[in-house]
Amino acid sequence: MTAKRSTLTHFDSAGNAWMVDVGGKVATSRVATAAGGITMSAEAFAQLAAGTMAKGDVLGVARIAGIMAAKRVDDLIPLTHPLTIDRAEVEFRLDAEHHTVEIEATVGISGKTGVEMEALTAVSIAALTIYDMCKAIDKGMTISNIRLLSKTGGKSGGYQRNG
Repeated sequence: MTAKRSTLTHFDSAGNAWMVDVGGKVATSRVATAAGGITMSAEAFAQLAAGTMAKGDVLGVARIAGIMAAKRVDDLIPLTHPLTIDRAEVEFRLDAEHHTVEIEATVGISGKTGVEMEALTAVSIAALTIYDMCKAIDKGMTISNIRLLSKTGGKSGGYQRNG
């Protein structure tokens, strides 16, 4: 017997967690973009920007880590569906004034469920990878402001973050 679903899609009316049934949905094109940042000391930022960090190409490794993470969300977050990712991009912008690496990830699929979690996870893991590769210089780095910027496709339609 299946309990009636509540307005929160991952809980039934009794409050039990469940995986949303997407079997009857039509596959559509879906894209999500997320962003976040990591702020560090001037010394760590200078080495990262110059490419002289002892562990190597920090941003190159973080880009690959973010893309790999987008493809593994169903292994990391309970009740998410395994998705075949059509595209995953992770980009960085260096803000020298604030010693911050701004991270943006875009993930796209043709599928029955959205890719917001994949884009958010890509940003998170890229930031954690930067932290890992720079922590010998600065253990006080701050990862912040991880957020969904936009999404397209699906039953709920589009979303564009304001501000």
